[in-house]
Amino acid sequence: MAKKAISFGLVHIPIEINPIIYNNDKAFNQLHKKCGERIKYQKICPHCNEQVENKDIIKGYEYNPDKYVTFTDKDFDKLKLSSNTPIEIISFVNLKEIDPVYFEKSYQISTKNSSKAFSLFKEALNKEKKVALATTVIGTKFYYCIIRFEKNNLILNTLYFDEEINLVNNTADEKITNKELDLAIQLIKAMTGKFEPKKYKDQYQDNIEKAIEEKVSGKEITKVKDKTTKSIKDLMTALKKSIKETKK
Repeated sequence: MAKKAISFGLVHIPIEINPIIYNNDKAFNQLHKKCGERIKYQKICPHCNEQVENKDIIKGYEYNPDKYVTFTDKDFDKLKLSSNTPIEIISFVNLKEIDPVYFEKSYQISTKNSSKAFSLFKEALNKEKKVALATTVIGTKFYYCIIRFEKNNLILNTLYFDEEINLVNNTADEKITNKELDLAIQLIKAMTGKFEPKKYKDQYQDNIEKAIEEKVSGKEITKVKDKTTKSIKDLMTALKKSIKETKK
């Protein structure tokens, strides 16, 4: 949790941001197969052929092959942005204008004490159906971000910069018939449902957890059965059969 503030014109709103997403992957350590001891890593200089301690390491940027400019911690301190930098709103935009590919991390915005400015800002976003586009610093990294109203909460989403997005236009579209398109639309309608995230489970992590329990109990791991899928080469036949299967 980090203490921040939203700068909204001349309005200053003290807030806290808390990460929403947590990694649920099981953590494994690397062990020596021979004796079961945990592996340790040493930093070795190949030129001096000796182990190097952290205090003797500096960072270098390779601007030409084997040519480096070096940076010390003091150099980075001169460039560091203050984490006390407020969340400065620069404009309000429509959420649908932002491609989800730009979304990076999600944080919940909250306030410890009762704040009329906070409540007013939240309600104004809700009424206008806009999101606030802002800049801020989290840790030492500068971000563009949006603040949006979601289920009576304020959510902050940091955004990737445009130069970080590697999206190539696909120009290899083939001609399709009206009949094929009609069947594809029928299939979409037949498969239309609701987004219910509580139902969506990480099957691989569930398998890992089950395997750990089996290993601890001295049992053999149960092999996961592969799902078999039918493949029909003819597109029209595949679409028609898919629609029939969905309607069962």
